[in-house]
Amino acid sequence: MQKKTSRRRQAPKPKICRFCEGQVNYIDFKDAETLRKFQTEKGKILPRRITGTCLNHQKMLASAIKRARIIALVY
Repeated sequence: MQKKTSRRRQAPKPKICRFCEGQVNYIDFKDAETLRKFQTEKGKILPRRITGTCLNHQKMLASAIKRARIIALVY
């Protein structure tokens, strides 16, 4: 029988909110380029665990994307 070798995972790098770094107080729904970075190709909003945004900015981001969808700036 072969011995099992244990593989250790490296500790993941802590994700830092881009908006907190830039001290953003309001996410503008008219800034389509920024909003597209937080969406998949199909237009779904990426979750916090992937993007690394904080709770407050994720809520602002989601509402900004939804507003931008209504006026057809993003898909």
